[in-house]
Amino acid sequence: MDFKPDVYEKDLISVLMPAYNHENFVQDAIKSVISQNYKNVELLIIDDGSNDSTFEKIMELEEECKKRFKNFFAAKQSNQGVVITLNKLLELSKGEFIYFLASDDMVEDDNAFDIQTKFLKRHKDYSLVAGDNAIIDGNGRICYWDKERNYVYDENKATYKTFCDFLQKNTKLDFNKSIYGTYQTLIHGNYIQNGKLIRRSIFKKFGLFTQKAPLEDYWLMLQIAKYSKMKYINKILGKYRWHNSNTVKDISKMQNITNATLDYEYELINKCNLNELTPEAYNTITGIINNLGYIYYSFKIPYIFELLKYKSGNKKTRIIKIFKKIVLTNTKEKYNAI
Repeated sequence: MDFKPDVYEKDLISVLMPAYNHENFVQDAIKSVISQNYKNVELLIIDDGSNDSTFEKIMELEEECKKRFKNFFAAKQSNQGVVITLNKLLELSKGEFIYFLASDDMVEDDNAFDIQTKFLKRHKDYSLVAGDNAIIDGNGRICYWDKERNYVYDENKATYKTFCDFLQKNTKLDFNKSIYGTYQTLIHGNYIQNGKLIRRSIFKKFGLFTQKAPLEDYWLMLQIAKYSKMKYINKILGKYRWHNSNTVKDISKMQNITNATLDYEYELINKCNLNELTPEAYNTITGIINNLGYIYYSFKIPYIFELLKYKSGNKKTRIIKIFKKIVLTNTKEKYNAI
């Protein structure tokens, strides 16, 4: 079966759910999609070899799902990993828009799909839109985090009140500004939250997931950032479940798969067609390729003036462009040089 990014049913949202050992959560995830006011939805689920009753819990809702969704598909396979599972789901999908939903998370606002699809339809230069995420515990109860990400149930005592509150404070990025979802920020680590609606056609730029990039979500964000823009909506549109088996709690595993994903990404940027990149991604990637390092500051007046500052180790480089032509390159070795 082939995945065809340019072949789709107009306005259809394909919700793709890889499931694994989430017998206590998967029905909440499914019901949150059922409750969406946006009607043109298909739900595709693959249980990736769970050794609990996850698949049985899915099938308990089979009849309700068949009535609710334009297309409902559920299957169980031997464990093959999330990359292979996601690729199978993408190949089965028919929607103009793709929504990845973990089997322990939830869509929050009943109008979430309406809000997100309207944005992408009105803004063709964007390929991803996501809202904020409320945090819930293993029982589905709304909670917050202290500075160590322990549960807090008194909002007034919380350090982080939502998932994006945590992400913005730790990245020091304002998600409401255009810096959100740019390649220059994402190359330092993934901060794009759950509940993303993605334009299907963007996949024609880079294809399916690959096992060479085991942190598949991070890899996908880097690819989208090369070719398009992302939008943050400052409204809670999803629920992020924080429980004992969250993969992000396995720090050693996360470090290993992050490093492997970045190693592969550096291979890709040396092969990519620079002319197809967004201007921001072009500047960032050419800086990496030319050993200038990463962009830590940029300012421009479109088509007239552009200032780029790169940092690599103890070296800083300043490049000034006027009418898109480089007129000054200045490199110094001290941190306080620029």
